[in-house]
Amino acid sequence: MKIIVMSDNHGDKETVKAVSSLPAEAYFHCGDSELSYDDETLVSMFRVGGNCDVDSKYPGEVVTTIKGKKILAVHGHEHNVKSSLMELYYRAKEKDADIVLFGHSHLYGAEMKDGILFINPGSTMLPRGGNPATYAVLEWDETPIVTFKNMDHTVVESIEIKNV
Repeated sequence: MKIIVMSDNHGDKETVKAVSSLPAEAYFHCGDSELSYDDETLVSMFRVGGNCDVDSKYPGEVVTTIKGKKILAVHGHEHNVKSSLMELYYRAKEKDADIVLFGHSHLYGAEMKDGILFINPGSTMLPRGGNPATYAVLEWDETPIVTFKNMDHTVVESIEIKNV
């Protein structure tokens, strides 16, 4: 399985077009696109609304299954992800998710907790913490590998998740 995850582009359509044109089985946008839900740059993506998205068509979460892995996507503002992943962890348990995708903090990262893989792709427009603008690529055949790439599609960091 190969999926591409992005978040927090805050109106920048060109970045969405560039990232969603890369080869993958599925694309996820974790909110704060600041585009209409039906915008042509987003239609190929699973997408959720963030605190900066005003279009009421955006769902608060998306749950889907790809290659046998159940994926929960949210923005994160309704789960207080800037403070802790506990609320999001409990939501993932309720949904029986294998993978959780979220944004909101503008900080990239990935971690495994109790068999659930949490991925924040960072922000493609307004990164925080001195980080570059990033999106994430998850490749999961036998072992999940999460790669964070900058807007030149160069690897910023790659994490092989062990003990799945």
